[in-house]
Amino acid sequence: MSDAKRIDVLVADDEESMREFLEIVIGNEGWQVKTVDGGEAALAVIRTSPPRVFIQDLRMGGLDGMALLERVKQVRPELPVIVITAYSTWNTAVEAMRLGAFDYLKKPFDTDHIRSIVQRAIQVSERGSDGDVVRKLVIGNTPPMRRVYELVKKVAPTDSTVLIHGESGCGKELVARSFHAASHRATGMFVAVNCSAFTDSLLESELFGHVRGAFTGALDDRRGLFATADGGTLFLDEVADMSLATQVKILRALEERRVLPVGGDREVPVDVRIIAATNKELEDEVRAGRFREDLFYRLNVIPVHLPALRERRDDIPLLAGHFLARYARAMGKNVRSIAPEAQRALMEYSWPGNVRQLENVVQRHVALCDGEVIESIDLSGREGVIPAALACFPHVTLPAEPTPGDSGQEVRIPEEGIVLDDVMDEIERRYLLEALERTDGNLTQAAKILGMSYRSIRYKVKKLGVRGSLSHG
Repeated sequence: MSDAKRIDVLVADDEESMREFLEIVIGNEGWQVKTVDGGEAALAVIRTSPPRVFIQDLRMGGLDGMALLERVKQVRPELPVIVITAYSTWNTAVEAMRLGAFDYLKKPFDTDHIRSIVQRAIQVSERGSDGDVVRKLVIGNTPPMRRVYELVKKVAPTDSTVLIHGESGCGKELVARSFHAASHRATGMFVAVNCSAFTDSLLESELFGHVRGAFTGALDDRRGLFATADGGTLFLDEVADMSLATQVKILRALEERRVLPVGGDREVPVDVRIIAATNKELEDEVRAGRFREDLFYRLNVIPVHLPALRERRDDIPLLAGHFLARYARAMGKNVRSIAPEAQRALMEYSWPGNVRQLENVVQRHVALCDGEVIESIDLSGREGVIPAALACFPHVTLPAEPTPGDSGQEVRIPEEGIVLDDVMDEIERRYLLEALERTDGNLTQAAKILGMSYRSIRYKVKKLGVRGSLSHG
């Protein structure tokens, strides 16, 4: 099939006016569009002349919309499928995402929105496996997320510095990776560093590298992350947690595009795009004297606000369906849907841990589900998996929930298995909460109780989404 005859976008809808509308709107962007009036006709085209993107209505005569989506994914699993419907429900949204839909869109929709979705779908189709990052970002159709997509679309091709701010668990690194994946630097490396996870001296060595003998343990020369990311993107996460001394060195590196390894006497030129992220308001940090004003302006060229999950609740069904499909597939389980009571629990919860917390909740309930339907949702984090998993740790006693059995019991793992990372996160979270409650939220005192450094407890509080009134004295 020649490029002239290639189908960019195939549309299947039994409503003639919708087919005509989409053909005009999408065709005006320069893409080749073919329309059909039913599922069987669409499958015939996909088998013989596969398009780059497929748009299908959910309710058509003949082959039902969900059955069509499932058949399409069997024939062309890599094909981005956009589902459109005037009869949107939680179950159809979850099922569409579970079956692998690229996006799920309610009718009526505006022309800019459908053009944007098609453009992202074509980008994913062109990039193949490299488009996975962009694919993950597009889960969500609420106005706040649409604004993020538009910023990525406009700014990614440039080398402008980006500052992403939003609460922990919102997906700031995912957005940063999307900027990288859609840029001319996509063939270069994307290198991420959490600035709160290192002491000042270690962070400087991590970023700029060091020469042999620069300090105890520096047995060889080592390239820093600036040099590693040369030609690509360097993502500075939790940038507000750098000390003022390190901020000076970062500012110089950004201005000069050169770095000096620790203990070295010769600067190394670097060509990197900087994307920074923080869960703090940097303007407040500047006013408080904790963040340099000149570095703030250097980083805040393109500000991006990533909304909290509670600010985009209509995206919860799409995200839940996506995570349900991912973990059911990974665990080899036939979990297919979420019951109405469980749906209400997900929609009404405040999600302090944002999308990361939602993913963990769905993952846990898929692991614990014995049938095809998740009947109820427990948002305490203690349902089943924690008591069962703690049998593996007979010496551990958690606050308000002691380990069952005596100290001599054997290791026991439930038949459905456990998600060990979730178990360990929950153990740490509950010890943190107990220590913070005992110290009235004082991080320094809580760190002493737990035998941790102040920097470590601050990192854990952020990582695990621990909320409350915290002090640093």
